[in-house]
Parts: sequence; C-alpha cells; structure tokens
Amino acid sequence: MKILKSQECDITREIEKLKQGMSIFADTVTKGMEAKTKEVFGEPLSPAESVKRVINDVKEKGDEALEYYSEKFEGVSLSAENIKIKTSEIEEAYNKVSPELISAIKNAKENIREFQEHIRIREPGSFHSKGAKIEVKYSAIENVGIYVPGGAASYPSSVLMNAIPAKVAGVDKIVVVTPPGRDGAISPERLVACGEADVDEVYMIGGVHAIAALTFGTKTVPGVDKIVGPGNQFVTLAKREAYGHVGIDMLAGPSEVLIVADESANHAYVASDLLSQAEHAPGISILVTSSEEVANGVLQEVSRQTGTSARSSLIEESLDKFGFIVITENMNEAIDISNTLAPEHLLVIVKNEDEVLSKLKHAGAIFAGPYTPVAVGDYYAGPSHVLPTSSTARFCSGLSVNDFLKRTSIMSYSEEVLKSASNDIITIAESEGLHAHANSVRIRVNK
Repeated sequence: MKILKSQECDITREIEKLKQGMSIFADTVTKGMEAKTKEVFGEPLSPAESVKRVINDVKEKGDEALEYYSEKFEGVSLSAENIKIKTSEIEEAYNKVSPELISAIKNAKENIREFQEHIRIREPGSFHSKGAKIEVKYSAIENVGIYVPGGAASYPSSVLMNAIPAKVAGVDKIVVVTPPGRDGAISPERLVACGEADVDEVYMIGGVHAIAALTFGTKTVPGVDKIVGPGNQFVTLAKREAYGHVGIDMLAGPSEVLIVADESANHAYVASDLLSQAEHAPGISILVTSSEEVANGVLQEVSRQTGTSARSSLIEESLDKFGFIVITENMNEAIDISNTLAPEHLLVIVKNEDEVLSKLKHAGAIFAGPYTPVAVGDYYAGPSHVLPTSSTARFCSGLSVNDFLKRTSIMSYSEEVLKSASNDIITIAESEGLHAHANSVRIRVNK
C-alpha cells in the first residue's frame, strides 16, 4: 500500500487517476482480451464492441447464441433444454450445504425482509387543493431479472440482497440468471439462497449473453422489465446497452472502501476491512487518517494479516495497485476527502462519531464504530449491498425495495375546478404554441 501525505500531493487527483484506470468505461484491450475476442468473434474487439456483438447475436439467434457463448466464455456445453434449473435441483442443494449455512441464510433473509418492509414507501392520503383531488399509487414492477455472479466465489448473499427487496415490493415474477462453474453446475449455496428467497425461475447462464436474454427474451429465457445485480465490466456494459429496453439498477464499478479513522482506531480492525475489499481483486482500499501512528500501525497489520490469508497473493496485488493510506493534517480534511470521493462503503472509527457523521455527505453505505465491519452490510444487517461506486453516491442510492416500485399520479378535476384553472392552462399551452392542448381545455369549459 502507498502512504501519501495530503500536504505533499493532491490526494483527490491521485485517487481519481486510480479510479479512472478501473472505470468500466475505460474501453482498453489487454493482450489476453485481444486473443479471446479474436478466438470468439474472428477479430480483436474492445469490451464495448464485444458486448454489442453478443447482445445483437442473442437478440437475433436466441437460444442458439446462449449455447454458443456459454461454451466460448464459460467453457460449458449447454443446451436450451438444461439451461433452466429444476425445482428438484434446488431441493437437492439443501443436502449439499451445512445446516449452519442454511440457518445463517435464513437469519440474513429475515433481517433483510424486516428492514426493507420498514423503509417501503407507503401511499400518502389523497391530496386536495382548490377543489382538485390528486392521489399517488405505488405498484410493483411485474417482472425482474437478477444477475448473480459466479466465478471464484459463490455469492448466495447477492441472491438475498436483490431478491428479498423485490419480494417485499410485490414483484410478480423474479428470474435469476447465474453462470455455472467449470463443472457445469451452479453452486449449491446459490441455489439454497434462491430457494430461501422464493425466486420463481433460475437459469444457468452468465455474462453478457445472460443480460441480453433477460432484455429481449429467448424461447427459453423470459424477458423482464428491470435487471438488477452486480457483475464484472462486461456485465455492466451490457446493462448500459440494455437500458431503455429495460430498467436497470445502476452502473457499478469495482468494489471500494474508504475508512476515516483517528488516533482511537484499532489498527487490526482497520486493516481487516482494507483486506476485505482487496479480496475482491480488484477492490479499492483507502484509509484516511489524521494520525501518522495509526497509518504506520495499520500498514504493519495489513502485512501481518495478509500473510495469514488464503487469498494472500490476490490481496497483495490488489493493495499494491489500488491501496492507499492518506495522512491528513486534521480530521476536517479527512472528512473533505471522503465527501469528494463519495465512496461505496464508508467506515468511520473515531472518538467523536456523531460530530463526524453529521459532516459526511456522500456514501453508498456508512458503517459507524469499531464493531460494524463492512461485512455486516455485505451479508446481514438489512440494507442491500448493491451500492453505488465510483463517486456516484453523490447522486445515487443503494438498491432497495423502493427501486422495484413505480409511482403513478391520479388526478381528478371536476367541471368547476377545470373552469377555475382553464385560463392559466390555456395561457401556458398557447405560449408554447401547443394550441391543441389549449383547445382540449377550452372545449370542455365553453359549451
């Protein structure tokens, strides 16, 4: 990890350079990517070009394209007939995981459900103004697709954090797409989570072709109205292409944590949260502290804890490229840096916690105090762990039950109320040159 002192360099600029290099919109082509795209498409393509090619193929060829890209990108031969997971396979998955995990998933599910019910928007009463009546109706999106990553980790938490809020909203149909492992199967942990979340259908496909299938539908995979869930750069670029055809949750980049700590912080605790983000490989891990003693102590702890980790090589590489310790002149400067960066996860370990929290403006989620590690939010507390990254917390919130609801206004004017407002409406409409609009009012009040 790099140690930077705020008085010696432009910290914000340094971190922004790092984030730009990890941006999903950095359409750079690596040697490995060039070789793979040439193998799959017959020519080297950038990430954005690859995504568009796959989406168009799925749109035109449907299940045939799903089979082709599953083999090319996931190394698994699938037929349309076995893409959909059977109910019996989900039931069998319960016998393949420990009772302790099943219990933990059930407890996490309940926490998420209770919190999402607590924050669910309620319809206000009727609004009455000058004789007019206006109501607001909230209704759930009918069909939602959830992308759950596969790869090296299993991610049952991603099922819960997306599906439970949708269930609480009242979504009619929830479809999960998730890639198989090299063994041609979905991990039992993910399937158990799907069972506990009561999702309606599960399909064993991943990557760009899964997003395309949810967007346009195929003979086997149903199209949906909104797609949510985390994924890699290619999945995120696919969601960007899908937007407009369907809704999406957000365009999220690599995971990130920023820790604001003063001299009271436990060095081991801080280091453990830095490592938990680096474990995503890549993951941005930043400590901002006004204490040089804390900076040095945390750096020692990072080295010690990394040496005992089963993923030490990945963590070391991630911290080397995307890890910072920033020493500020005071705590106010640390707060300013945090507000500028608007991190996905913000951990605050300070003596005057309430005062610091009152000054923090932007973050996907805030974890307050030494006994609230980011893992609490990742797995258990109740808010969804699908959060804005890359400083988008300045204008975007984390996923919640309310993202699965649509608001509709219902306006009701009587003849008398329309007459009283008619002059104003007609005047505004005619000022815009929209005379038919004006006439739609005039014809009703000048009988």
